[in-house]
Amino acid sequence: MAPPRVEPTDSGWYLASGIELPLNPLAGNVTCECLVIGAGWMGLHAARRYAQLNPDAQVLLVDAGRIGNNASGRCMGFAIDLAHNPRKRDFVENLKGNQEELHVNLEGTAYMKSAVEAGVDCDWDPQGKYHSAATDHGVADLRHFAKALDAMGQKYSWVEADGMRELTGSKHYIKGLHHPGTVLIQPAKYLINAARALPQNVRIHENTVIRSAQFGKPQHLFETQNAVIRAKKVIICASGYLTRFGFHKNSVIPVYTFASMTRVLTDKELTQCGAGPFGLIPANSFGTTVRRTNDNRLFFRNVYSYAKQYKTTVDDVQQARVQQQVSFDRRYPELASMGFEASWGGLLTLSQNGGMIWGELAENVYGTGICNGTGVSRGAAFGKALAELACGMNSTTIEILKRRKAPGRAYPEIITSLGVKYVTGRRFKEAGQEI
Repeated sequence: MAPPRVEPTDSGWYLASGIELPLNPLAGNVTCECLVIGAGWMGLHAARRYAQLNPDAQVLLVDAGRIGNNASGRCMGFAIDLAHNPRKRDFVENLKGNQEELHVNLEGTAYMKSAVEAGVDCDWDPQGKYHSAATDHGVADLRHFAKALDAMGQKYSWVEADGMRELTGSKHYIKGLHHPGTVLIQPAKYLINAARALPQNVRIHENTVIRSAQFGKPQHLFETQNAVIRAKKVIICASGYLTRFGFHKNSVIPVYTFASMTRVLTDKELTQCGAGPFGLIPANSFGTTVRRTNDNRLFFRNVYSYAKQYKTTVDDVQQARVQQQVSFDRRYPELASMGFEASWGGLLTLSQNGGMIWGELAENVYGTGICNGTGVSRGAAFGKALAELACGMNSTTIEILKRRKAPGRAYPEIITSLGVKYVTGRRFKEAGQEI
């Protein structure tokens, strides 16, 4: 089992999230009924649900890093009900698949909302998402997305150039599409505060790396850097690292995407950034995602790169930061000279065939991984349903996820890395002003 990746920079969300969790790495030997490995969207909600269903059971939740600064805390904070992928040929035609995706994602959002209603602070904002176009080909992509929404009977509204300027304060966009249902959150704040609010029968240990695993009866055995864990059941939610436990080997395509955030804007500067917080998703999937946040910052995300051994470097982050500065200049030329307060990368796991890992992997061993993007609501639903499966339950979501195809074997790393570099470079160039 390989050591965890060490991120070269902290997530801006994490830096702006407030008080950290008390650091409590695991030391010594411990026995529990259920061990959950990984405290991102999947693992955190799996631990929460398993503990709710088994209030007398000892549940152990471990993460190799810090909750909120892991891959989940590095996303752009869109809890999406229905993702858009206008480049995928079957997106419009696959009505059943889209309806199932919507069902799963809505369950995930509802489970997160129940935590927020119980007091988890995360800047929860159910305003929906705006799909933005800066070019004619971007508008064409939006119209393709609208066809799928029409087929599903989904409500949406078009926003013309003047409306986009009123929303964002920027002259960059020529058209937009507003789709309700998505919730904007501060992801690191949600993860940290949801961890604080877990049931009392959950113990959390960060900076705790699983070094080895032995699966067996009546207990599974795990070694960390300073402890031995014995568990009757294990739920593995370790992203691409799940494959290092011996399941679905060589199936993960690890990709990094990058983001930068400004300092808190002044009142005068905010007058140039629209009427309030917003979240924009580019019509072209290789364009730039933009958010104005509740704490009055601007966030920009773009640039994808292959992540050899799931790692990125300071140089990678800095190169992406240069491109994000270009995106800032294009949208807010009067503000862009302020630059950025923080820049970072976040891991995204894909599979060659679009498949995913979910379900019982061996006796009393459950796992989920390879989100293929848009992992907030999806991840929450995956984790919740996996805990229910581990408890012998069934549901519509469980049946949907059981039918999902498993990830196919990826091409050898040298081929995959060159392929990702070529495709991302070409798609990035084609996106043009959408960047």
